[in-house]
Amino acid sequence: MKYLPILFVLMCFSCKKELKKENIKVVENSRVEYLPYYDEESFTPKWITPNTAREKAFHKIPDFSLTNQLGEKVTQKTFENKIYITDFFFTSCPGICPKMTGNMAKVQEVFKEDKDVLLLSHSVMPNTDSVSVLKTYAKNYDVIDHKWHLVTGDKNEIYNLGRDHYFVENDLGEPKSIDDFLHTENFLLIDKNKHIRGIYNGLNRASVAQLITDIKSLKAE
Repeated sequence: MKYLPILFVLMCFSCKKELKKENIKVVENSRVEYLPYYDEESFTPKWITPNTAREKAFHKIPDFSLTNQLGEKVTQKTFENKIYITDFFFTSCPGICPKMTGNMAKVQEVFKEDKDVLLLSHSVMPNTDSVSVLKTYAKNYDVIDHKWHLVTGDKNEIYNLGRDHYFVENDLGEPKSIDDFLHTENFLLIDKNKHIRGIYNGLNRASVAQLITDIKSLKAE
């Protein structure tokens, strides 16, 4: 009988440990079934079930024709049935771009053997970021050809993609012209159907880690 109090304490401790484990398990499993969808610059999430009529009619990134660091044409055909991560940069940027490119390189490293995941970086200074300049930049950052496309092309097309389709600038309601410089730290996650499924701060380590997690979730849909 003298051992009963000790036994009772051990049982309580065991129950608390089991409850704690169960709570962790619940938290781990209590995420949304699907990543949200986005279709405008406020990035208000839209909760849509994949493979439904609403999903098929939802905002998609339109086709484009740009040129990568190898001098190859890059279009939506390049990303057919692929998940891709995209951003906007320029090679002579002394500020945020080197860190963004470094973080994009970390994403490349995680998925370098995964053929379903590609990366796409648009130059916002296409007049100076020629194919040869992009090729040198790619070499400096260990860019894997055909895995990560650094693209140049028509400035109007690039800026239109960034502002009107990827919604990468956060100046809500403020009109922009081609003469207004496009500069953003955002990374975007695009699914195999060309829908925007996530926006991330390309300068923030935690946000980039979330991007990597969300890519894996998107692959599981």
